[in-house]
Amino acid sequence: MFKDFFHKKKKYATIPSEKSKRDIPEGIMTKCPECGSIHPSKDLQKNLKVCSNCDHHFRLTAKERIEMILDDGLTVEYDREMVSVDPIQFPSYTEKIEQQKATSEMNDAVITGEGRIGGCEVIVAAMSFSFFAGSMGSVVGEKVTRAIEAADRKQCPLIIFSTSGGARMQESILSLMQMAKTSAALTKLDKNKGLFISIITDPTLGGVPASFAMLGDYILAEPGTSFGFTGRRVIEQTIRQKLPDNFQTAEFNLRHGHLDKVVHREQLKQTLVRLLNMHQFGEGSGDGR
Repeated sequence: MFKDFFHKKKKYATIPSEKSKRDIPEGIMTKCPECGSIHPSKDLQKNLKVCSNCDHHFRLTAKERIEMILDDGLTVEYDREMVSVDPIQFPSYTEKIEQQKATSEMNDAVITGEGRIGGCEVIVAAMSFSFFAGSMGSVVGEKVTRAIEAADRKQCPLIIFSTSGGARMQESILSLMQMAKTSAALTKLDKNKGLFISIITDPTLGGVPASFAMLGDYILAEPGTSFGFTGRRVIEQTIRQKLPDNFQTAEFNLRHGHLDKVVHREQLKQTLVRLLNMHQFGEGSGDGR
């Protein structure tokens, strides 16, 4: 009895076994990469995937972007079955494309088609970083070019949501030529007095901002978006100087004249509606040409 009474107590906490831990289904909670706060995934989705603590804008897929901005989603999707081939027989490229299709549930890094914003008919292209880091290959360039041509033909406003890690090196020069092709199509649209609104989302780098993303009549970006041609590290190594902490953010680019406006995600659709109405593309206002 006395032995039990004077028994030495443990000074450490017992860690429960894996079996005793409560199972939390994957995807229930989401951690903000900026401030570390934890959000119920459903609440985050209701808040347009913006952190309620620090206002960090989470990345959206092309499908999420379309659902968020268009009145009733795409009424017509363009070139849905267009897929990449392996033009230079790059090692493992075919297998990686199939993996990307499975994980992203997309055939390539952009979705294009027709829809309505505030009742106004628009042509939309929405890129997705979830497919091969949004890299621009021949399919992305071709689909974007066809969307531009459709906007010109139908005399509809064109809206492109950009996000990209750059050109897709697995397609070599066929990837790089998409910069010239999309830019040429936009030149024709501009000559025919078409309206192009470019919306840059995080991140947008390489060939995309060096071509169509920076050729909009209006160039908007979401807060905190990182965009530019070459990455920070490469620039610092080249010029041998330390760059500002906020270098290549949307706010930095706005101050240096590369943007027209930084627009919070919750105000983005309203901003687009105002721009469309200003150009007389609103519901019942004709084609505005």
